Amino acid sequence: MHRARVFALLLMLAGTTIAASAQGASGPRYLALGDSVSFGFITQAGFEYVNADNFIGFPTYAGQGAKLNVVNAACPGETTGSFLSSAAPDDGCQQFRTAGAQLHVSYSSTQLDFALAFLKSHPSTRLVTVGLGANDVLLLRAACQDNPLCIETNLPAVLAGVTANMETILTDLRATGFTGTIIVVNYYSVDYSDPTETGITSALNDALAAAAAQAGGVVADAFTAFQTATVPAGGKTCNAGLLNGSFSSVNQFTCDVHPSQSGQMLIGKVVAQTFAAAR
Repeated sequence: MHRARVFALLLMLAGTTIAASAQGASGPRYLALGDSVSFGFITQAGFEYVNADNFIGFPTYAGQGAKLNVVNAACPGETTGSFLSSAAPDDGCQQFRTAGAQLHVSYSSTQLDFALAFLKSHPSTRLVTVGLGANDVLLLRAACQDNPLCIETNLPAVLAGVTANMETILTDLRATGFTGTIIVVNYYSVDYSDPTETGITSALNDALAAAAAQAGGVVADAFTAFQTATVPAGGKTCNAGLLNGSFSSVNQFTCDVHPSQSGQMLIGKVVAQTFAAAR
């Protein structure tokens, strides 16, 4: 979940090659795929972007809970379409990759091609998580300039595309011969007290669940876990400390859409529990 905001300072580093080594070089593996939530993205992190170790996403915590070595291939701004094809629109993934920022692992292909090659060369991989879809909706919201009628009119087509793309992704992952667990990680609402915002998130999660059911994946229900955790805060995800601060000079008590470390830990716990139940 990431609107393209890679700073000019990173452009100065575009010619610098930074080798990103895969995490978990040996032992049972866990391949994490997805967008900025899986990556552990922090908005306006400046020079921190040149070292992916500065960003800890839920796969790190899920891997610890499941006792698996994590290889995190997530790219901030990835959509379900750009995951499949570099020609499809994304919400900043390609810019992030070409402006000198570092992913947790290095690859020049699409994320899908990296995943397929990884699974074929590591047949003992136990777990794959896929966290995609939010950026598809964010692109719609940007195109509609957040006009509610425009979003309502066009959302069904976008969600149908999410389901179709996710079914393709999950089917392609299985076609490598992978026999482990595939978990689709759904999304939390950034404000459960806002019925419109929460309704859009729920509709997206329904689209993801439909793809998982069709293609033999299971769902890690981050939505419900966050909802429960926000009850003492009146349903406000920001006030519950589950989102990163927005770096506002006017009000420090505002948040962006990305999980804080407590939020990432909560998602990681849900993923680990889902994996244990699915085995």
